[in-house]
Amino acid sequence: MTGIYDTNQHSVFLLNYHLIMCTKYRRKVINDLICKDLEDMFIRIAKKYNITLEEYNHDEDHVHILFRAEPKSELSKFINAYKSASSRIVKKEYPDIRDKLYKGTFWSQSFFLLSTGGITKDIVKEYIQSQGE
Repeated sequence: MTGIYDTNQHSVFLLNYHLIMCTKYRRKVINDLICKDLEDMFIRIAKKYNITLEEYNHDEDHVHILFRAEPKSELSKFINAYKSASSRIVKKEYPDIRDKLYKGTFWSQSFFLLSTGGITKDIVKEYIQSQGE
């Protein structure tokens, strides 16, 4: 069981997530340099929430992030903290970006978060239904 799963004192788990965040009104403001800064901020903030970055990449108007979490990780609090801090720092480090944003807002309020389990829901359902047979 060890190797592919994460553990803590009381549990064994595998919690992988795919997060997509878009800039406000899909403004095309993310370049390679900004993406690297966003990734560095993600890693720094993630440690406080027991989150580990697996993969980070971008297009001009959104980022894709694959990360691992622990059962005690507060995902919505982490995402809000990350969006707030990264927006503030990007606008400070790249002041010319403000002209391209809508009212100075970097991220859209919404985001897409998907759990990326290794098996489908149907397999889990079938496994649960077969218990006790």
